[in-house]
Amino acid sequence: MSKVIALANQKGGVGKTTTAINLAASLGVLENKVLIVDADPQANATSGFGFDVRNVKASIYDCIVDDYDPEKTILNTEMDNVDLIPSNIDLVGAEIEMLNMPNREKVLKSVIEKVKDNYDWVLIDCSPSLGLITVNALSAADSVMIPVQCEYFALEGLGKLLNTIKIIQSNLNKELEIEGFLLTMYDGRTRLSNQVVEEVRTHFESMAFDTIIQRNVKLGEAPSYGKPIVLYDASSIGATSYLNLAKELLQRNNATNMDNADKQVD
Repeated sequence: MSKVIALANQKGGVGKTTTAINLAASLGVLENKVLIVDADPQANATSGFGFDVRNVKASIYDCIVDDYDPEKTILNTEMDNVDLIPSNIDLVGAEIEMLNMPNREKVLKSVIEKVKDNYDWVLIDCSPSLGLITVNALSAADSVMIPVQCEYFALEGLGKLLNTIKIIQSNLNKELEIEGFLLTMYDGRTRLSNQVVEEVRTHFESMAFDTIIQRNVKLGEAPSYGKPIVLYDASSIGATSYLNLAKELLQRNNATNMDNADKQVD
């Protein structure tokens, strides 16, 4: 059984794409088969795995708008267990083209249904908006992971996102759950970072992941080299943080691959 997780937050710069790339890579290291669906027109997850967006011949846009076979769009990344359905700038126009489609909120779900059984995990990297593509991602997902940066205004806008999730749970996807809130860009030296951690944990309790993603120079550098952090610098704090997140995700889901996680620790 595969699980589909959307990474969503309409606030930009909170670490959605960084998390999608590096969580996928870490799950891959732990011998899970992972598919990333890049559902952001900025296509940062695509370039973050080293693909030139200008050379992408078929993307998620073609699957959504032209009913293109998603199997034919899948790109194999440098990592053995991680594949990608790429994005490009064409996706900007998809929302307008979808307006007259029947079941327009569930087009992405039907795309993912065709390929998800080949994977243990499908991660959807959403754009920083609550538009129709993000609604499609939430309709297609089993759960949503919400990255929250440890900075001022961190919780601003979360109410709107949670309200959108409630609407989708009521009308489009009754099974949708919140996988958890992931604290990102943490700097233990600042009072502000610690205040945000405390606030999120007080407010959301067990829904907040124990793992916190720390600010890390190597983590910021890795995308410019088209590599996840485990390939760019496996000994960095960023690599350790995302490996811990992958293990925590497996534990929370009682996933069978925890045996592999234990081996990695040894």
